[in-house]
Amino acid sequence: MSTVLLIEDETELARVAQSYLEKAGFQVILASRGDTGLSLFRQHKPDLVLLDLNLPGMDGLDVAREIRRQSDVPLIMVTARVEETDRLIGLELGADDYIVKPYSVRELVARVRAVLRRFNRSSGGSQILREGNLEVDLDTHTVKRGDEEIFLTPTEFQLLSTLMAQPGRVFTRLQLLEAIQGVAYEGYERTIDAHIKNLRAKIEEDPHHPHYVETVFGVGYRFRKG
Repeated sequence: MSTVLLIEDETELARVAQSYLEKAGFQVILASRGDTGLSLFRQHKPDLVLLDLNLPGMDGLDVAREIRRQSDVPLIMVTARVEETDRLIGLELGADDYIVKPYSVRELVARVRAVLRRFNRSSGGSQILREGNLEVDLDTHTVKRGDEEIFLTPTEFQLLSTLMAQPGRVFTRLQLLEAIQGVAYEGYERTIDAHIKNLRAKIEEDPHHPHYVETVFGVGYRFRKG
């Protein structure tokens, strides 16, 4: 049974979300404050964190920052903030997905399942993708650049392996969103740009002049051949 840490200060919303998640087979730990949530994260080491951005005690973005300093655990932001910059900051901090209030609890459960699926996905046998000094092991979910191991979030790993498996193919943002989430939620495709930015910062020698992940202007992205 996977454990979900839900950090949410709206009591009724937290109760309903907990009920649906538990019916879906998850164990749920609740926190109503950012600082409390961070303490529970360190104590219980959950399989996934659902994190509201507007929290008493400690702001959600600060909680996300601290979590990412310690772990690559799957992280979904839950926010009522309408400013796109807030969502992009969260994604750049390493969040794997976000969902905006008010939301359908069924959609929330679907997002949790999708993120955990790509985190736990196993190909059944060791499959390694290589290009230049970059190596991606699909079985162990490890990435190396030369002798250096690079730590990616589940979303970044799935994004890289999707692009790398078909070098030269141009993927639209919607196609990449569907590849990493299992479904493309309309209006969310621009979040791919934030994930690509994070990915380049980790795998490229010079993220501002990327060698591996190329932008195809007006279309999307591709992994460079050779």
